Amino acid sequence: MLPEAKTYDVLIVGLGPAGATAAYELSRAGMSVLGLEKQMHPRYKVCGGGLSVRIDQILDSDFKAVVEHTVYGIQFTYGGQEPFFIESPRPIAYMVMRDRFDHLLVEKARRAGTEVHEDERAVGFLQSPEGVEVTTDRGRYRTKVLIGADGANSIVAQRLFPMRRLHRMPTLESEIGIGQAPVYPGEGKVLIDLGATASGYAWIFPKKERLSIGVAEFRGRAASPKGVFERFVRDEKGLASLEVPQPYGHPLPLYSRRGDMAPVGLVMHRALLVGDAGHLVDPLFGEGIYYAVRSAQIAAASVLGIFHDQRRSLLDYERAVTREIYSEFRIASRVARIVYTFPRLCHRLMHRYQEVINLYYDVLQGRETYQTFFHKAKGVVKASFRELLRETLPLR
Repeated sequence: MLPEAKTYDVLIVGLGPAGATAAYELSRAGMSVLGLEKQMHPRYKVCGGGLSVRIDQILDSDFKAVVEHTVYGIQFTYGGQEPFFIESPRPIAYMVMRDRFDHLLVEKARRAGTEVHEDERAVGFLQSPEGVEVTTDRGRYRTKVLIGADGANSIVAQRLFPMRRLHRMPTLESEIGIGQAPVYPGEGKVLIDLGATASGYAWIFPKKERLSIGVAEFRGRAASPKGVFERFVRDEKGLASLEVPQPYGHPLPLYSRRGDMAPVGLVMHRALLVGDAGHLVDPLFGEGIYYAVRSAQIAAASVLGIFHDQRRSLLDYERAVTREIYSEFRIASRVARIVYTFPRLCHRLMHRYQEVINLYYDVLQGRETYQTFFHKAKGVVKASFRELLRETLPLR
């Protein structure tokens, strides 16, 4: 016979960046919080591990203790050819290993008062007007609010959001130790190849004494993702002397929409979804960690709101995500449609219009939004086109 279910203000399923951040914010505000994690931290996770530098604006600086590489620019290639490097005078991204980064956030939540249950898997959920009863492989718990932060294959989304059908794109990734050898493509650099896949990109992200190597499709599906990965590794000259291990596959839960409608459905009664569980992943280059952290902060604020004011609703979270995150993703989706429909042309234009890439770096640094970036980028291209016409048309 199972013991009587213990009750919490908030129960969080999944303690990656989204879950751990929500747990920390709610615990330090005085809520009773239980965090369930099906694995033991620190645990290895396949992930590019890129954090855009705008993370500085929303996270305490203690995370920098686990930063493995600071990125100042991107080396672009097309099918291993036509390389060019565009550098920023300021950092644009940090590279982290997810085992160390996630563990740091979980320990912060634990110190703030979160009750952490590791190696415990949630298996069932029962909604009621008062909250949600959660059954695990170890026991039962009651919670006034449930937060699903359990990633792309979220069981919370599957069980409590059955009408939410969003696409997940195939991704393959491997990591290889390089010891004390110089990082590739170089100190302060990452590599992005737009020609390695049909409608996506391949990457090499340096970490401390290792490289993360991967491929992802952003539109449609590759006939053979493994073949795409093997071809990229074979054609990339910088990997020629390395024995790259077989890649791991995982889904990329990209933001998607129909027409002008955002994919709402982040709240269902007393449950809500954050981070990858809510498909809050940038549709242009697949950045997810920043939006996991930010969505968790927005969710925590909304949860605190309903505890302090009965007139408030968890739907405040969905509305805030629509204003702050979906408004950005709609523009990023438009850019992605252009880039992944015409990758070779875009590769050549990026070389010509390096000012546009610098504007994108400003987005990663939090100095521009996708909306201001798109407006300014169009202005740059139009001005350049007018100048080209003046140079090529005969004088009358």
